[in-house]
Amino acid sequence: MRTAQIERKTKETDIALALCLDGGESDIVTGVGFFDHMLNSFATHGGFGLKLKAEGDLQVDGHHTVEDTGIVLGQAFAKALGDKSSIERFGSFYVPMDEALAFASVDVSGRPFLVFDADFPQAVCGDYDCSLTVEFMRAFAFNAGITLHIKALYGDNSHHITEAIFKAVAHALRLAVKESGTGKPLSTKGVL
Repeated sequence: MRTAQIERKTKETDIALALCLDGGESDIVTGVGFFDHMLNSFATHGGFGLKLKAEGDLQVDGHHTVEDTGIVLGQAFAKALGDKSSIERFGSFYVPMDEALAFASVDVSGRPFLVFDADFPQAVCGDYDCSLTVEFMRAFAFNAGITLHIKALYGDNSHHITEAIFKAVAHALRLAVKESGTGKPLSTKGVL
């Protein structure tokens, strides 16, 4: 089983996370309801087991909690993948969510990069600031060591756009981390 456990405590957040790339239960509590919903969607659609407890300075706002969760989740992905041998490496996926359509493409390459192209017509979804979506994805991609491209092609509802993004990323990752059975990295260099 490809698993990782990460704990990270700062003056702003205290996060404990357990990840299994090959499935399992999800139990997610961050104190930001809509973000919990997105992370549950991410785990479900990626086929990942994810247990996460995050406590943050929500009296300030959700920024530190959301960004630091991205850091810890990215670190867990990197740890669970190890040397990245025997995975498909690439994944791309479109997800429609009612009137919204989002696309994600990932390269589990060891070279962190993020391209994020999305507009949110409504600034918030519940207690979640939609501008934190890019902060989460950046923290996740850079700490996981992946190249991640995200585009919301269209949509009128920020809830639908954000959820389509999280689900598209999850499906793209599910494809990329799928075991290939080759026993070696998918690279002409021989390493990732």
